[in-house]
Amino acid sequence: MSKILQHINSPDDLKTLNQEQLILLAKELREFIINIVATKEGHLGASLGVIELTIALHYVFNTPTDQLIWDVGHQAYGHKILTRRRDIFETNRQLNGISGFPKRKESDYDAFGVGHSSTSISAALGMAIASRIKGDLNKQHIAVIGDASIASGMAFEGLNHAGVSKANLLVILNDNAIGIDPSVGALKQYLTNVKKGTQKQDNIFEALNFNYSGPIDGHDLPTLINELERLKSVEGPKFLHVITTKGKGLKQAEVDQVKYHAPGKFDAKSGELITKSEINPQPPKYQDVFGHTIVELAKTNQKIVGITPAMPTGSSLKYMMDAFPNRAFDVGIAEQHAVTLAAGMATQGLIPFCNIYSTFLQRAYDQVIHDVATQNLPVIFCLDRAGLVGQDGATHHGVFDLAYLRCIPNLIIFAPRNEVELRNILYTAQLGLNHPIAIRYPRGRGITIDWKQPFSKIEIGKGEQLKEGKEMVVLSIGTISKNVTEAINSIENSETFSHYDMRFVKPLDEVLLHSILKKHNTIITVEDGTVSGGFGSAILEFAANHSYKNKFILKGIKDEFIEHGTTEELQNLNGIDSESLKNLFESI
Repeated sequence: MSKILQHINSPDDLKTLNQEQLILLAKELREFIINIVATKEGHLGASLGVIELTIALHYVFNTPTDQLIWDVGHQAYGHKILTRRRDIFETNRQLNGISGFPKRKESDYDAFGVGHSSTSISAALGMAIASRIKGDLNKQHIAVIGDASIASGMAFEGLNHAGVSKANLLVILNDNAIGIDPSVGALKQYLTNVKKGTQKQDNIFEALNFNYSGPIDGHDLPTLINELERLKSVEGPKFLHVITTKGKGLKQAEVDQVKYHAPGKFDAKSGELITKSEINPQPPKYQDVFGHTIVELAKTNQKIVGITPAMPTGSSLKYMMDAFPNRAFDVGIAEQHAVTLAAGMATQGLIPFCNIYSTFLQRAYDQVIHDVATQNLPVIFCLDRAGLVGQDGATHHGVFDLAYLRCIPNLIIFAPRNEVELRNILYTAQLGLNHPIAIRYPRGRGITIDWKQPFSKIEIGKGEQLKEGKEMVVLSIGTISKNVTEAINSIENSETFSHYDMRFVKPLDEVLLHSILKKHNTIITVEDGTVSGGFGSAILEFAANHSYKNKFILKGIKDEFIEHGTTEELQNLNGIDSESLKNLFESI
């Protein structure tokens, strides 16, 4: 008998199936996702947990006319496969392939582009209000949001507004007690009590004027379909509480939900992870250099505290949470709160290391300016995943931080070129600075095996010469220095090139820059941030202010949103991989 999934080309085909066939389809859809993600990699557990919900939503509602928004989008693989992308799903997250997240320009079924958490309720409410203004009272607007995302401030702002609207909005809480790491906070405890039937106080969502139903089993397709059919006819804002299991259908993914959020390659049948054959020993991941170093420093400095917004594993702050549970805090998906919490701690003499992915710090920009920099509080921002991050694409690349931070007064900006430099700037920062500092470092492994060197203090605002040459000079910032070194070493006239690691984007080493600009005619800047407004722009501004007439070539991320692909592919597209830089140097 032919499989059901191969005949499902759109949600219209779902509507021809009976409930028994829909249950078989759920099994096939899980297997399809498991088989492809096992070899192509990507996000796994989130999509496996919402297979029945995905089928029920497309079965009951008239998508894409009815608008379905997946918060964050980790869980939307099933949605993509059922909406005309089954045969190209194997290109997921690959260069020129489909995105790992819902994307408006990719499909009419992707009602709103997502990638960061907690945007779905506000977006769906905006759409619902627009429908009312246009006189369309029948169109449905559905936001599917997880229990970790709904604890974020923006989700509450959306709920608060929706509760006093008459909008035709359905918020579905996909409650599985985990985001990427386990959910935290008082709301998590509240939802746990609701599931157990022990919650004594009023229903928080009914108090916000939502018509609440649930909790129901998110893996019971008939129950889901019946409840969604009922809710279609209920007017105003509605809230459906659905209980699911992240990783449902793959035993290991259900047991180890953190590891199987995005597990890399694994055996599709057994579920066992495929470990890469590695040359031992290997350089560490930058996140682990941070994680182990902060524990080392915290042992001797009692004032050190660590903060992360829902990324203890990804940031490796988990090591400090294990070693010093009273001094390390996972505040949930709440970047704004994380930054101002750190500011409050700093006023009391603590030394807060606030570890936030570069792309997520964008969500707390006002707090960086208003609560930290304006008051010149010595908060230490550790910006993980800076630069290009690969297959997660445009919403996740940490390429804007140098540009959006360097315009802020009082803020020091440092980018280590290797693991030893990262250790030393963490050490230097906790000795006491008179300003806040942002330390940016990339995703992935470094280049130094013997990275646990004795600490040494870094002089703030001082660059470093890596190579002396006669004619041209390359100024780099951060770990992109490696590509520059490889490129210079591979050209015949390498003796003509000087290379400096400027280390600090702010304050710039002006004494060194004067010396460099007087000695060299051609200045090439290389960064893995945006060319517009970034490190190279800072060098140009300095040269203009001091009336230098040198020739300048700026290399970095183009003035466009960079899509998904491997980091190496994306560096090549932006001309900052070692081969592209070699070709540039040879052409000058």
